[in-house]
Amino acid sequence: MTDELEEIRRQKLDELRTRGESGSTNESESGDPSEPITVDGKAELSDTTTDHDVVLVDFYADWCGPCQMLEPVVETVAAETATTVAKIDVDANQELAAEYGVRGVPTLLLFADGEPVERLVGMQDESQLRAVIEKYA
Repeated sequence: MTDELEEIRRQKLDELRTRGESGSTNESESGDPSEPITVDGKAELSDTTTDHDVVLVDFYADWCGPCQMLEPVVETVAAETATTVAKIDVDANQELAAEYGVRGVPTLLLFADGEPVERLVGMQDESQLRAVIEKYA
């Protein structure tokens, strides 16, 4: 069963890459998505942080009030900056959240050149996020 899931994930990832190469995704000229992308699992996170120079990862939960308040801010950052925004549901990705030391939501990790460089916990305003991103963009 695990092998079947891995094969399905690989197929989906290949489909997404093919779709991205054909230009049918909603990406800016720099190749960064203009909307947050949903990441499910360690492999997808690794691919995302490898494929993009600067990635803001939003560890969130659907039931989290501050996460819901942060969502429009994260969407604006995705649309208006050169960073890729990835969203990870901590309930669906508990092991991944634990691996990155996420103990509360929302937790934002900023990756630059594939490595985590900043951690922000709790509600953040847009100017704070932009300032942190600009240090690495």
